[in-house]
Amino acid sequence: MNITKYQASNMMREAGSKIFRAIFTKKNGDLRKMICRKGVTAHLKGGDRAYDPSKYNLVCVYDMEVGDYRTINVETLQALRMNGKEYSVI
Repeated sequence: MNITKYQASNMMREAGSKIFRAIFTKKNGDLRKMICRKGVTAHLKGGDRAYDPSKYNLVCVYDMEVGDYRTINVETLQALRMNGKEYSVI
């Protein structure tokens, strides 16, 4: 199923604590496949971010394999897998 970047962004932001897979292009041009989820606060160190990720079309997630926080650039997002369904981002 094809979805827009806007739809994909909303789906990730509204995922709650559900685990999902994202495929996107990293800043250095490498393809990244990540199993992640939103809403993880156990590893936060406190303090505020220096920027608002949503202003840059970024979604902050917790990478389940690496065990650390990462950001997904919605502009380079290629695919999502959520709730047992696969989506191609156009």
